[in-house]
Amino acid sequence: MTETPKRILIIRLSAIGDVLRVLPSLQVLKKNYPESYIGWVVEEKSRDILEAHSAIDEVIIFPKHSLIKKLKSWGEFGAGLKQLLSFIKTIREKRFDLVIDFHGLFKSGFISFFSGAPERVGFTRPFTKECNFLFNNRRFPLDSQRMSRINRNLTLLEKMGLDINHDAPVIHVPEYDRKIIQKFFKQQHIDHSRPVIAIHPGTSPSTPYKRWEPYRYAVIADQAIADNGAQIIFTWANQELEIVKAIISLMKYRAIIAPETQNLCQLAEIFKNCNLYVGSDTGPMHLAAFVGIPVVALFGPTDHIVNDPYMHTPHIIIRSETQCSPCRKYDCKLRECMTGIKEESVMRAINIMLDSFKDKKGEKDINTV
Repeated sequence: MTETPKRILIIRLSAIGDVLRVLPSLQVLKKNYPESYIGWVVEEKSRDILEAHSAIDEVIIFPKHSLIKKLKSWGEFGAGLKQLLSFIKTIREKRFDLVIDFHGLFKSGFISFFSGAPERVGFTRPFTKECNFLFNNRRFPLDSQRMSRINRNLTLLEKMGLDINHDAPVIHVPEYDRKIIQKFFKQQHIDHSRPVIAIHPGTSPSTPYKRWEPYRYAVIADQAIADNGAQIIFTWANQELEIVKAIISLMKYRAIIAPETQNLCQLAEIFKNCNLYVGSDTGPMHLAAFVGIPVVALFGPTDHIVNDPYMHTPHIIIRSETQCSPCRKYDCKLRECMTGIKEESVMRAINIMLDSFKDKKGEKDINTV
């Protein structure tokens, strides 16, 4: 960098977990350029977390689904092209002088190039897809293909010459969303002297191969209640409610179904009020890790190194070694990488994590005597 950029644009469009894993890099940018204006281009589903963040000056929504629908239709193709040109015009008018493309795909490279920014930072060819490297004029390699997405993003900034030491990201929750969740906890008579465990058993509709069996979640939930007096809250989104109902129908003890959250900030507030998170490799798992509660993560087909939870949050990864994992076989029928994860292993990790809760509670009890 020849001089301090006045206006910085971050590009990381989706998915939720990938967007969240850029937050440490946002902290680094704010630390290195405290006076710079920072914008972020993202897709709709992650907007609320970013809009609530104090380090971001502007969130720009990339209307992916609307564009795809129109551009695929002969009747609406013209309207889609007009919408795309309007989006690019909006970006160019903001006159960003530095764009950082953390996404590394064609669509992010397209936005970067047509932003008009004189400096467009991205990864070199081996670390991008869909010819993304052609769109950026400052390209940096990584030391390895197989590294944590969080470290991948931070390494890009380090290659730019920035100090990547950072404070843990803060997930900001607006007062309105915070009060909604606090009201729910009061209505459920949650006792914070006992451990509260959030379990998120679902995954996105496109990745059912990452799910653990409902009866196994029922087993560990009952065991956590019996052994630790835990209060179990099942979180969910969209069609995942049916999975939660199936699990609860198999349980011996009472569990709580979380309310339908209106946005990610409300889900974050639920996690903030829990002592432990249990679930597979999903966006909610990364959200829980960034909120700062201990995480027990069940990994099957996805790479546990690439998708490691935030390194400064206590976490235990549970996985079953199989020759075919990691993979991207969405229609896998065997799913040995997930079926091989035993309830005993997950329960052992839960007990390890809850030991720290007991220690903290013991210290608090002693201090109040």
